Amino acid sequence: MAEITCIGQNLIDCITRGVDRASERKKVFRAESISLSVGGDAINEATVLKRLGHDVRLVCGLGDDLAGRMILAAMKELGLDQSCVDISKDRPTPIANLMVDEDGSRDSINSDATMLEGYAPDPNVSADTKILSLASLFRAPLDQPKTVIDLVREAKKNDCLVCADTKVPTFRQMTLADIAEILPMIDYIFPNDAEAEFFTGRKEIEDMAAFFRDAGVRHVIIKAGADGSYIYGENESFHMKALPVDAIDGTGAGDNYVAGFLSGLLRGFSLYECSQYGTVCAAACVVKSGAGGGVQSRDEADALWKQWYGG
Repeated sequence: MAEITCIGQNLIDCITRGVDRASERKKVFRAESISLSVGGDAINEATVLKRLGHDVRLVCGLGDDLAGRMILAAMKELGLDQSCVDISKDRPTPIANLMVDEDGSRDSINSDATMLEGYAPDPNVSADTKILSLASLFRAPLDQPKTVIDLVREAKKNDCLVCADTKVPTFRQMTLADIAEILPMIDYIFPNDAEAEFFTGRKEIEDMAAFFRDAGVRHVIIKAGADGSYIYGENESFHMKALPVDAIDGTGAGDNYVAGFLSGLLRGFSLYECSQYGTVCAAACVVKSGAGGGVQSRDEADALWKQWYGG
């Protein structure tokens, strides 16, 4: 049995930091660093949850190629459940180019390999789990209405909490209206502020949250980068400030936040404590390069929680 099942993007990140475009040679530029790392919302989230001591099943589609083998090796090293990994010679494993600026902000370039053509996860992957996490809702394989609806309906039959982190669509353009029937089955949704504005058409955080709540979502957590997070629950709402750390790379910060938050849910924390724990995990991520450089253990995360919040 897995405590939590994560479904979503799994890919290789090629991270370029500190590009110097003032190079003397035409079309040849210097950079502070260029590195490869395993990435994607689902494996980022699963990695942190595993380090925090949880049994995690990762559900994904990969190509039978070098990038896919890198991801499988990382999963094996972490001890993630690979029983629901689908490998095919008919599709490439996605690779993303990430350009990271000095302040930690970034731009991402993706190809149509992220569509994972021909892949759809088994709707019953949540049969023996406590939480189903849709780690990249609106990106493949969670960008086709039937796939999402079937997964969520089955999760509720299995008495799972359903959580969803969102992404702005790239190649397929699924909308909230396409999955309106299952929005009341989502217990926690985690858009960032840009995603929330995109999906709701609203400009103010409170109005964005109200849109999701009116659609039936039980708890809305809007991630706002350096401005922290805004939590709108069934019985309480509050703003959780970001921690004052020196950020160098925002890659995966939102995934680390969600993982910390979900760990709190699994451990019986209050909504306020969950948001604190998510904030600690996000802060530990942004002070290092890459999505996987953050907290390495529950002891470390608990120590940081105690340091910042007295948890």
